[in-house]
Amino acid sequence: MFNFNKIMRAFAAVAAVAVIIAGTVLPAHAQAAPEKKYKDGEYEMYNQAIKDFGSNRFDKAISGLTAWQQKYPDSDYKNERTSLLIQSYSGAKQYSKALATAAPLMAGGDIDKALPANDVIKILYVSTAAITSLPTPTPEETATGEKAARALMAYDHKPQGMDDAAWTQVKGQLQGAAKGALLTIAVRPGISALNKNPQDCDTAESSLARALSDYPDNAYVAYNLGQAYRCKAKKDQTKYDEIYPRAVYEFIRAMVIDPSLGGTQDARKMTDVLTNLYVNYHGGNDGLEELKAQAKANPLPPAGFTIESATKVAERKQKEFEAKYPQLAMWLGIKGQLASPNGAQFFNDQMKGADVPKLKGMLVEGKPACRSKELLISVPEPDQQGTAAAVITLKLDGPLAGKPEAGEIQWKGVPSAFTADPFMLTMDTEKAQIEELKTSPCAAAPARPGAKKGVGTTKKK
Repeated sequence: MFNFNKIMRAFAAVAAVAVIIAGTVLPAHAQAAPEKKYKDGEYEMYNQAIKDFGSNRFDKAISGLTAWQQKYPDSDYKNERTSLLIQSYSGAKQYSKALATAAPLMAGGDIDKALPANDVIKILYVSTAAITSLPTPTPEETATGEKAARALMAYDHKPQGMDDAAWTQVKGQLQGAAKGALLTIAVRPGISALNKNPQDCDTAESSLARALSDYPDNAYVAYNLGQAYRCKAKKDQTKYDEIYPRAVYEFIRAMVIDPSLGGTQDARKMTDVLTNLYVNYHGGNDGLEELKAQAKANPLPPAGFTIESATKVAERKQKEFEAKYPQLAMWLGIKGQLASPNGAQFFNDQMKGADVPKLKGMLVEGKPACRSKELLISVPEPDQQGTAAAVITLKLDGPLAGKPEAGEIQWKGVPSAFTADPFMLTMDTEKAQIEELKTSPCAAAPARPGAKKGVGTTKKK
């Protein structure tokens, strides 16, 4: 799991908002507007707070503003004081207090009536930034931060003295910060659920699925929804092959949209990691390109979506193999058992003397070559390269009438012996149980030296 707050701050980062946020607090004038008046001593307190804030002495500014608030609660400048206090809390990294102070202004619905554009933007921006900086905000803080972010997103009142080009640039940056904060708010419940011990997979899934519906093109949201699905799959192994493919779908969607996950990860490494998740589950990369296209086009997998697991692929291929090569499949099962460390025990307990269904193989040679009493059989596999070695010896109930010819035969027999090294299974069989065996006449035996054709020999008495 990645550092959530670090990533969210990266999404919400704004480069040049300093045009509005920093250095905009100017010393208070003796009387800023005809309808507003300082009470005795009030101007000095305001001015000192501004100086402390401008010098980054935020704690001192907070202390001075709090004292001013207590002494003059109904000041004509209480809104300006609140704005400066919110900024001071933010500067001091007291984000909870910044949001608590901003909450009444957010609740009013239209802070433009109370403050000029510069102050409104500062309050909205500081409140928006605060919600991304708090690791575990309360529901009230989240509500305030969300109101501020949405107001900042929609804000279009150009500050006095700023030209249109500068405002367009700053407004875009402010909206970037607002989008980052809203994204943070959307995914935070799901991420928190994933970070729990034990993980709350159901909450993570429902929360992140909602976030993805709001941010369908956000790779980070898709990636974490994938994490939520994977969490559920691990917790419910009975539904693993039903749920885990949905995790892979979202991981692949994140990869095809933005493998850097919003610039927070190495894109190449993340591409390799997410690709391997598919390959490891499926057992190969076949179908991956089709999945990429499907995931890119749709934020969520369709109902009934699945990816065939490597186990299911192997089972399907085995069934296809058994249907196409039933005798070979049976032999490979027998051979696998015999070749195992417990092969001798398997032979003695389950094979020796038992009736084995009809097998098929290639006759390699007969022993002896003519009128053979034994046949050496190989069982080659489809697409096997080279000559297959003999693995079965058939002991016949009598010699053949001629010379056996190499080729495919079928037979039924009873296992009688087995050696592991070299691998050889011996089976007793009757000549009548062998099918498709072809023989040719044996060559005539060469004449003995000195013998005359047609002349017999005389026995000694």
